[in-house]
Amino acid sequence: MRRTIIVLVVVLLGVAAVYAQRGGGQAQAAPAPQGASPEQQAAIAKQEALEKATPQLQVTEEVLRLTVPGHTIGEAVGVAKNSKGNLSLRFVKQWGQDNYAASFAHNVRVDKYDNVWMTDEGSNMIVKFNPQGAVLMVLGRKPEAIDFFERFLERGEREAPEARYPVGGVGTFGRPTDVAFDSNDNIFISDGYKNSRVVKVNKDGTWNKSVGTRGAGMNQFNTVHGITTDVKNNVYVADRGNRRIQVYDDNLTFIKSIATVGAPWSVCTSPMPNQYLFSGDGNGKIYKLDMSGNLVGWAQTSQGHGQNGCLIHELHCESDTVIYKGDCSTWTVEKITIKGGGRTATQ
Repeated sequence: MRRTIIVLVVVLLGVAAVYAQRGGGQAQAAPAPQGASPEQQAAIAKQEALEKATPQLQVTEEVLRLTVPGHTIGEAVGVAKNSKGNLSLRFVKQWGQDNYAASFAHNVRVDKYDNVWMTDEGSNMIVKFNPQGAVLMVLGRKPEAIDFFERFLERGEREAPEARYPVGGVGTFGRPTDVAFDSNDNIFISDGYKNSRVVKVNKDGTWNKSVGTRGAGMNQFNTVHGITTDVKNNVYVADRGNRRIQVYDDNLTFIKSIATVGAPWSVCTSPMPNQYLFSGDGNGKIYKLDMSGNLVGWAQTSQGHGQNGCLIHELHCESDTVIYKGDCSTWTVEKITIKGGGRTATQ
């Protein structure tokens, strides 16, 4: 039996799992956010109409009951998989104990070399580990406690309203959320909750460029929450607050927006030869799109978990029919298998 290594919650590899298989369930209408603007309400109504007109995917869900000796699994904010194969049925090891960059975990990715990348929202850092767990690269800088004390206590400064969403600087990040890679190993970072931009870093760690400010126009973002790339090196950015995926080329030149996925919390592309774009929202819906951005099917997952709001925090695409999702509301990882349904893609 082949073994899988799942990367979970920033730096955790391997799991002990008990499977519970469930059907896809019925759709749940996502309520409009409290205080939603007329534009937001119209976008939500348009999305609901699109979903009604699009066949649902037939899926099964396997809830992976994770245990780690001596620990309790917390929010499953990240899930990724390396090249080794199927699911490991025992705890393997933990990386990065007492890691300086581990402050508020947000995401984890595995690149094509099985290097593991953790994105930490609290420390404003992205750290690259090799497959043995040694640190290979560090991007960003952790805010120090002394910075806060000097600025707000000693000098008595008050943060201006515009400082809540600044225009980010070179070499630093503002609550980053995700990381992706092109075929030349260049690095793309969604940045994030405080900054409102996407950043390209060369494969050697040197700064290339950034695009984006706070807003709802072209090259503007409202909570940049996820990022992925495709076989053509196009970059897909989950612009969650604006309820769209913004698409860029490899040089971060804007191509188009995709507004058929609700509020995207996470995005991933399935590997070739059958490449699709997948997006998930916090209410547990998974959307499958062809590479032109057309919605070919969707599924409601995570019903009966007892809580809403963060039912999908990260997606990992193993194939066009198998997806893993991290759930930070109910502390679970699920394997989603698509059995059928949807409509034929128009690539």
